[in-house]
Amino acid sequence: MATVRLVEYEDAGPEVRAVYDDIMATRQSDWINNFWKALAVDPALLRRTWESVKQVMAPGALDPLTKEMIYVAVSATNGCGYCINSHTAAARAKGMTDAMLAEVMAVVGMANETNRLVQGFQVELDPAFAEGGRRD
Repeated sequence: MATVRLVEYEDAGPEVRAVYDDIMATRQSDWINNFWKALAVDPALLRRTWESVKQVMAPGALDPLTKEMIYVAVSATNGCGYCINSHTAAARAKGMTDAMLAEVMAVVGMANETNRLVQGFQVELDPAFAEGGRRD
């Protein structure tokens, strides 16, 4: 259960409705999910977060499917069930298969395991990696 009252479209003021309209237009959807409804208790937070998400998730050097899969991976690591489910749905809509999701989760699991081993053993960074990962 949310810790704030979700702001439904019909109860929203003009500033929130403008953001909701942009979300629906950008996503080609006819509804607003609960994440945005929760943020709408603070219209400035809603607008700022939506503008950031819209910018970061737009096509760029990474394609939208890759961005959604990264979002799923980070959400899994952070334990955010809401984000895992919403971004898995978005990734599936962009073409992610069950095999792709399984591979992402395998990479997430391996990265978390090896990260913990490095932390536990306090492994010093190799000089070759300290220069931005270049090994030429």
